[in-house]
Amino acid sequence: MSEASPAGRPAPQEFEQVLTGATTAVASFEEERLTLLQRLQRFLHVYPTTVPFVVLALGLLLGVAVNPARFTTASNMSTILTQVMVTGILGIGQTLVILTAGIDLSIGVIMVIASVVMGRLAVLDGVPTILAFPLGLLCGAAFGLLNGALVTRLKMPPFIVTLGTLSIIGALNTFYSQSETIGMQDIDEKAPFLSMMGNPLAVGGARIMWGTFLMLLVAAVVWYVLNRTAYGRHVYATGDDPEAARLAGIDTDRVLLSVYVVAGLIAAIAGWALIGRVGAISPTAGENMNLNSITAVVIGGTSLFGGRGSVIGTLIGALIVGVFRSAVSLAGLDVLWQEFAIGVLIIVAVALDQWIRRVSK
Repeated sequence: MSEASPAGRPAPQEFEQVLTGATTAVASFEEERLTLLQRLQRFLHVYPTTVPFVVLALGLLLGVAVNPARFTTASNMSTILTQVMVTGILGIGQTLVILTAGIDLSIGVIMVIASVVMGRLAVLDGVPTILAFPLGLLCGAAFGLLNGALVTRLKMPPFIVTLGTLSIIGALNTFYSQSETIGMQDIDEKAPFLSMMGNPLAVGGARIMWGTFLMLLVAAVVWYVLNRTAYGRHVYATGDDPEAARLAGIDTDRVLLSVYVVAGLIAAIAGWALIGRVGAISPTAGENMNLNSITAVVIGGTSLFGGRGSVIGTLIGALIVGVFRSAVSLAGLDVLWQEFAIGVLIIVAVALDQWIRRVSK
């Protein structure tokens, strides 16, 4: 028996029990009223990577259906991984930017100019690879710093900033490279380290390039930073609600600046993988891969509105693109239907993201 108050009213403990019970009852009642579609919406809001997994499974089933004899071979799977390794690395950098509700249209050309810098220094100018390689990485980080400074200091929209630097860096790339391509023979002779990401490793019946393992390593590091460090939480908070993040004591400008620098550095790492993938150092190879990176990020479930997404989703998104391209190709359809399928996937991914975001409203 609980004690009564002097006036004969219930004790405070009884009030607390009544209120708690009422709240629980209301919550249970609301939960019971949710439709199956609403439950699915809430589930996807909590676990957004589920959708890319399902789409990837559908892509694999499509490939098996159209040509099971060729699609499931180790060589075809190796080809898919080879095709997506550069896009995957580049997409990881793009993921960081999009998590802050920004976008980097220049990330592809940053990758190219970084590969050109490290290649020309090591192969044509005689700079030791041990110096040329980090200088190429520094080049990527420097252009990322430029993007970040324009976004944070001048308060310019990321879309406009990176659209401008896309043209600027592209022009500098053409000027510095003199539109010359350095062949693999020269690279292997003077700087074999730069092409090592194109070396295959036999795994079972497959031949997987070292660049694929580099992609997984970069993804693991960035995943750890985003999910296990305070900095990662600051990145998500900045993208989700910048004003609330500032009120919580987060220096959002510093976070944004660092994100663009890291994205530029990752783009330079992708440039290293690009050399091995292409088998040459070309000023035109992969310069439009920024669109592929955005595609992988969006299909992978990262919200263009910021604050929600994952590196794992981006890798799955890159694999989805590779798997669908392979399936359509093995089906004997024209290349234009590959682009058609990818376009449909992008629109569906964005529409689904907007639907999932409405769960909190």
